[in-house]
Amino acid sequence: MAAQSFLSESAVGWSIFTFILLVILAFCWVYIRKFQSRQESEVVSTITAICALAIALITSALLPVDIFLVSFMKYPNGTYKEWAANNETRGQIEDTVLYGYYTLYSIILFCVFLWIPFVYFYYEERDDDNVNKCSQVKNALKYTVGFAIVCVALLLIGAFVPLKAPPGQNSTQWEKVQDLFEELGSGHGLPALSFSISSLTLIGMLAVITYTAYGMSVLPLNLIKGTRSVVYERLENTEDIDDVEHQIEKLKSKCNDGRPLSSRDRHNLQELEGKLQVLRRRGRHLEIAERNCCNKVGTALRPVKILLGIFFILVALLFTVALFISNLDKALHSAGISSGFIIFGTNLTNPLNELLLALQPVFPLDYILITVITMYFVVTSMAGIRNMGIWFFWIRLYKIRPKRTRPQALLFLCMILLLIVLHTSYMIYSLAPQYVMYGSQKYLVQTQMPSAGPTSGNATFGTTRICDADAPEDQCTLTRSYLFLHKFWFFSTIYYFGNWAFIGAFLIGLVVSCCRGKKSVIEGEVEADDSDLSDDEYVH
Repeated sequence: MAAQSFLSESAVGWSIFTFILLVILAFCWVYIRKFQSRQESEVVSTITAICALAIALITSALLPVDIFLVSFMKYPNGTYKEWAANNETRGQIEDTVLYGYYTLYSIILFCVFLWIPFVYFYYEERDDDNVNKCSQVKNALKYTVGFAIVCVALLLIGAFVPLKAPPGQNSTQWEKVQDLFEELGSGHGLPALSFSISSLTLIGMLAVITYTAYGMSVLPLNLIKGTRSVVYERLENTEDIDDVEHQIEKLKSKCNDGRPLSSRDRHNLQELEGKLQVLRRRGRHLEIAERNCCNKVGTALRPVKILLGIFFILVALLFTVALFISNLDKALHSAGISSGFIIFGTNLTNPLNELLLALQPVFPLDYILITVITMYFVVTSMAGIRNMGIWFFWIRLYKIRPKRTRPQALLFLCMILLLIVLHTSYMIYSLAPQYVMYGSQKYLVQTQMPSAGPTSGNATFGTTRICDADAPEDQCTLTRSYLFLHKFWFFSTIYYFGNWAFIGAFLIGLVVSCCRGKKSVIEGEVEADDSDLSDDEYVH
C-alpha cells in the first residue's frame, strides 16, 4: 500500500512536470518563429534556439517540482506518509531530483560552452562570404575550443576547491592529498558542477540586473499606457513626408541653372532622401497595421491590458519589497560577508514568504504561485531583452524584432535567458527563503506537560511547527536546489550585493519607463539601417 501511494504521489509531481514540458516546447517554437528573420533563417540555428530556450524554461520549472516532492513526503500534521517513512525511499526521491538538476545543468554547460558558440561562430564565418563549408566548420571549432577550455577549468577548480577545514599541520603531504581526493569522491561531482554553474550564475546576475529589472518596469507600464493611435500616426507620417519632399525640392532647385550643389547641400540631400525612404516604409507598415485584425482585437481588449498591467506592476512592487526585506534581514541577522550572508529562516516578516506559507493548506495554490513567480521572471526578462536589444557595454550588438531577428541574435537571446534562469533560482530563494528551503513541510514536536486529574504524572502532547533550521535533520528534507545555491559562500556574498543592485536598477527603470511616452503601433519594425527587401516579410 505504501509503495502504491509512493508511486501515485511521485506520478502527480512528474505528470505536472511533463505537462509543463509540452507547454514549454510549444511556446518555444512559437516564440522563436515569431522573431526569427524569414530571409536569414536556417534549420540548425532555429533548432538550436528552440532547444536552448526550452532547456532554460524546463530548468526553471524544476524548482517548483523540487519543492512539491519534498513537501508531499509529509502530512499536514508533520508526520511522514507511509511511503516516505523509510529513509531509503526519501533518499531515492532526493536522488531523482538531484539527477534532474545534474542533467539539466550539464546540458546548460554544454549549450553555453559548446553548442551555441559553435553554431554562432559557424554563421559568423558565413557572413564573411566564406563559401567553403569545411573552412567554416574548422574556424567555428577553433573559437569553440576556447569556450571548452574555460568550461574544463571551471570544473577542475570546483572539484578541487576545499569545502572543509584542511588536515592538521602534523599531517603528511600524502594524507593531505588523500583527504582532498576523498572529499572529491564523496561529493559525486556536485562541487565541480556547482562551481561551474555558480560562475555562470554570476554572469546571469548581471543579465538579471540589466534586463529583468528593466523588463519588470517596462512590461506593465507598456500595457497600461498602450500604443499611439494608428490613424494619428499615419496622418503625422504623411505630413512628415510632405515636409521632407518640400525640403528636397528646395535643395534641387538650387541646381536648375546648371550649377552643381555644394558638398554641404549634397550631404543634406542624401540625408533627406534616406529619411524620405524610411518615412515611406513607415507609411506602408502603418497601412498594414491599420488593416491588421490583431491590432483591432488588441484595441477591443484595452481594458484587459490595463488590468493586466496594474497586476504586473503590483507584483513587481511586491517582489521588490520582499527582496528588500530579505536583504535587510540578512544584513541584520547573518554572520556577514565571511558566511555569504546566509540565514536559516526568516527574522523579519517577508510578505511573499508569508503568502506562500499561508497558501499551504489549500493544495495546490502554493505550487501554482511558485510556478507563476518563476515564469514571471522569465517573461519579464524576455520583455527586457525585447525592448533593449542585446548590448555589450555601450555597443548595441543586435536588435530583437518580430520577423527580423538574425540567427546570431536569437542564439545570443537564448544564451542570455539560460544565464538568467540560473540566477532566477537564487532570486526566488531571496524572495521566500524558508519556503524554497523546505516547501510546506512541518514537523512534530513532542512536549511533556503535567496532566490534570486524579492521577499524577506527565502527559505527552504533539505540537506541529513549520520546518526551519531548528528542526531535527531527520524530520525535514532540504530541497536539492538549496544545495546548489549555497555550496560556496563567496558566491552567496556576491549574489547578496547583486540583489541590492537589482533593486536600484528596477527603481531607475521604473522612473525611465514612467517618463517615456506611448510606443508606436509599429515599434521596432522600421529602422534606418533596414533594407527595402526586408519589407517583403511583412507584405507577404
